[in-house]
Amino acid sequence: MLNAEMITIFILACFVGYYVVLKVTPALHAPLMSVTNAISSVIIVVALDAVLVGLHDAERGVGASVWFGAFAVLLAAVNIVGGFMLTRRMLSMFASKKKRSTEKRS
Repeated sequence: MLNAEMITIFILACFVGYYVVLKVTPALHAPLMSVTNAISSVIIVVALDAVLVGLHDAERGVGASVWFGAFAVLLAAVNIVGGFMLTRRMLSMFASKKKRSTEKRS
């Protein structure tokens, strides 16, 4: 079960994360999104592990770890796809006009 120490660490991590992201300048938001893609890939690996462990113990029925793990995989996948779309759009802004017009036709 959760104890007071774990809950305190979680709440402090939420506050620290919020204020760290709040202080990021707008020019760094796209590179920060690229970094969150890497973090989300780690989340997917851990969530898949939770799903597989939960399915291994499925004799007693599907547990909460399976549902939460599947939900974490879904959210992290959405984050990764969105991050790649944002990164592609950001990089296309730096491409030359000739290259951009060729890209739009295909």
